[in-house]
Amino acid sequence: MIRFALIYLSMLFVSGCAMLKPVEVKRLGDVNAYQFVFISQTQTLNSGTGGGYIGYGTSGGFSYITSKSINPSDVISGILMKKGFVIVESITNPTQTLIVKYGQGDKREVLGGLGGYTLEVSIQILKAKTQEPLFLCTAEGQGDTEADDIREAITRCLQEL
Repeated sequence: MIRFALIYLSMLFVSGCAMLKPVEVKRLGDVNAYQFVFISQTQTLNSGTGGGYIGYGTSGGFSYITSKSINPSDVISGILMKKGFVIVESITNPTQTLIVKYGQGDKREVLGGLGGYTLEVSIQILKAKTQEPLFLCTAEGQGDTEADDIREAITRCLQEL
């Protein structure tokens, strides 16, 4: 039982130490010249993690489960609102509006899978009037669940805005 606990704690330690790739950013214009943001809708993702140990007979045993959900467009909206942008439901003033596109990229195994994996997201911010890109970024995230991975990756990406 002690051996199992040590292995489990080692796995938690290793998975918490993953080196994330640097955020890739391309700034092609000034987003601060815009007031409104239209964000493409995304689907809610539900994810979970769990574990357990069952001892022999009536002794021992523990288990846990964590379930989380995330809608990437909600996270993006919150971050952009904090930066002073007004989120709109439709584009009525294209000269003052940006369009935000979100995409989910690859999973990258850490330490051959022993350290879990990272999830990559990409975000494009485009001029609504011409569809020209102003800001492009790609970032990785790693957490306890896929929802945590996505939240961290989006946050890392938009910190560069």
